[in-house]
Amino acid sequence: MATEIGQPLQQPETTRPAGRVASYCEELKDNVRYRSLWEEISGSLGDLGTFVPIVIALTLVNGLDLGTTLLFTGAFNIITGAMFGVPMPVQPMKSIAAAALTPGDLMTIPQIMAAGITTGAILVGLGATGLMTLVNFLVPLPVVRGIQLSQGLAFGITAVKYMLYDQNFAKGKQGAGRAWLGLDSKLLAIVALCFIVLVSGAGEYTINPFPKDSIESSNSGAIINPNDAPRKRTWIEKLRMIPTALSVFVLGIILAFVRDPSIAGHLRVGPATPKIPYISARDWRIGFVRGTIPQVPLSVLNSVIAVCKLSNDLFPTKLEVTPMKVSTSVGLMNLVGCWFGAMPTCHGCGGLAGQYRFGARSGISVVILGTFKLLLSLLLGGSLLQILAKFPVALLGVLLLFSGLELAMTCRDQNTRTEVFIMLSVTAVSIATSNAGLGFGCGMALVVLLKARERKSYETLWRLTPWGKRRNAVPGPDVHQV
Repeated sequence: MATEIGQPLQQPETTRPAGRVASYCEELKDNVRYRSLWEEISGSLGDLGTFVPIVIALTLVNGLDLGTTLLFTGAFNIITGAMFGVPMPVQPMKSIAAAALTPGDLMTIPQIMAAGITTGAILVGLGATGLMTLVNFLVPLPVVRGIQLSQGLAFGITAVKYMLYDQNFAKGKQGAGRAWLGLDSKLLAIVALCFIVLVSGAGEYTINPFPKDSIESSNSGAIINPNDAPRKRTWIEKLRMIPTALSVFVLGIILAFVRDPSIAGHLRVGPATPKIPYISARDWRIGFVRGTIPQVPLSVLNSVIAVCKLSNDLFPTKLEVTPMKVSTSVGLMNLVGCWFGAMPTCHGCGGLAGQYRFGARSGISVVILGTFKLLLSLLLGGSLLQILAKFPVALLGVLLLFSGLELAMTCRDQNTRTEVFIMLSVTAVSIATSNAGLGFGCGMALVVLLKARERKSYETLWRLTPWGKRRNAVPGPDVHQV
């Protein structure tokens, strides 16, 4: 078709998708940008303190296929890291795991998978319909902080137990006091803890990857710009560059082989082969009652709402982390993986805090972790359990301790007496009952009661009574008209 002179030719419609694809590629590139590869690798290992013990227990007790779990969780790590652009963790669903490991009443693999599938379906429904956004809007911040604080303190308490007492993950029992000397001892935990504190302090040195030109110290307030004239780093600055979590993890792998040299003989080269479990009507019923019902409140609060709030605090420029997307992501992971026998998974705020604490600042950290899991699954399959079973539990406790403390410290923005009162009430109930849902319910009840005692609330209630209605319906004489 001819056009008027001076008017530019319109681009054909077929060029628009190319622009959209280019935009997606640019967003993907931005999501995996990094400032320090070693710190991203170290940060990716920050949630091993929760991942490894639960996976070992489900594998030894319930017969979970470790190779299949690593295969799918690795793929989920890669997808979520590239999609969200933050170190979004992929962790076990803790309520389902706790129900599955109940002594004397263990859940079978089909029942565990049924619990994961039904939980995933509910979360996809909440995310796709936008109801999760409404829930996030209605839940006050002090209640969310209470959930985060209770989860952080629970991690810290568990971590101290890992360091002080022997643990039997297969039976879910705590043994006698851990020995002071040895390859999995109290002294090993103390040395690792001191090493992390000496290198990274309390986590006050925050590395900002975007833009890539600043390292801000909360102690001195100095900003080091690499565009300035180069200078020689001091030994303290070199010390802070050591990836702490990666160092502790490598030490643990070495000690695992030293503790049991026969591990090498038990490793089998070969990929994992996923198997579709047969789920009967009875399995669906048991999985829903014992696994889904207690897991859904925890997933909504800890895996969606608390994760979104923590991500917004740590990465305010990453607007992709929304309740709708995170809820849908958690649901789809289980709707896909659980059909093939993979462990039910979620995004936990404790894992995000732990990865951030040890240096993860972009999606590339979990992409690297996911690639590592995929390779292990394809090369060693389920035989990798031999290494994990001998990994020093004391070192897992050290990693878990810093993850829990980092998560708990996000609650320091609650300043008023009312906010702290609500937050601590939620924390106390959640820890005492080991039920975040009950803590959430008590917190919401407190919010309603505190709101009701305000004067405006009393006036509103008075107007709803028959006396208040009669008084409003019969106004007094207007003195200006008399």
